[in-house]
Amino acid sequence: MALSSMTGFARSHGASGPYAFEWELKSVNAKGFDLRMRLPPGWDDLEALTKKRASQVLSRGTVYANLNVRRTAAASTIRVNEEVLASIVKVAGTLAGKLDAVAPSIDGLLGIKGVIEVVEPESSEAEDVAAKEAATAAFEQAITDLVEMRRREGISLGQILSQRMDEIEQLAKKAEAAPGRKPEAIKARLADQIAALLESSDRFDPDRLNQEALLMAAKADIREELDRIASHIAQAREMIARGGPVGRRLDFLAQEFNREVNTCCSKSNDVELTNIGLEMKNVVEQFREQVQNLE
Repeated sequence: MALSSMTGFARSHGASGPYAFEWELKSVNAKGFDLRMRLPPGWDDLEALTKKRASQVLSRGTVYANLNVRRTAAASTIRVNEEVLASIVKVAGTLAGKLDAVAPSIDGLLGIKGVIEVVEPESSEAEDVAAKEAATAAFEQAITDLVEMRRREGISLGQILSQRMDEIEQLAKKAEAAPGRKPEAIKARLADQIAALLESSDRFDPDRLNQEALLMAAKADIREELDRIASHIAQAREMIARGGPVGRRLDFLAQEFNREVNTCCSKSNDVELTNIGLEMKNVVEQFREQVQNLE
């Protein structure tokens, strides 16, 4: 199973009877899964079915689904409300004998509100059912295309993440081989510092200072951190290769990477090791940013 991104876009079209419709799906990053739908009046019964289908193929990301529907086959008709018109003519006839006024014209009568009615074509229940079934099928096509786009993006993200792992591994090997991390080098630096302290004052106990130096040398060793970084690299590569919805796990692993690298930097008292640690920290941050896009 390949990795999938949480971002994507898809559109599908369809028609049934007098209806033409269009689905537009857009997904963005989110901690969980959420489908937000915008349906035209009378099409709300599609929501439950489409949400269930989307949750079966997507596990993370906020998906915005919009359905646009228009009626194309039948045209609206004009109808004269004869009852209203007759009432108006009757009132006009009554007033004609009482007032010195011009008789109303046809266009004047038709312009009165309520005389002319625009009648929308009545829909057939069978046509509505068929249209909603066709719209559901069009949603299936749109969600399939969305999943495919997210997978293509996930493949690209997987390649980037693998590159970041290679970079971290190379930096870890560079730190491993750095002369400054060897116990002898650490002890030598501490010995120089102790010698400088003894020269400045005779109040220090040489034996106690030697013991403290050994403890500090042990604490300054980053062997344990380098081993854990190697373990994290192996886990990350295994998850990337396996694919599927592993974004949360990789995000947690990125935090662990960052913790180990920070410890390496805090333990190091060597310029070269510190620079390697800072460079590794930058790569880990790049890794984490890309992981935020994964499902």
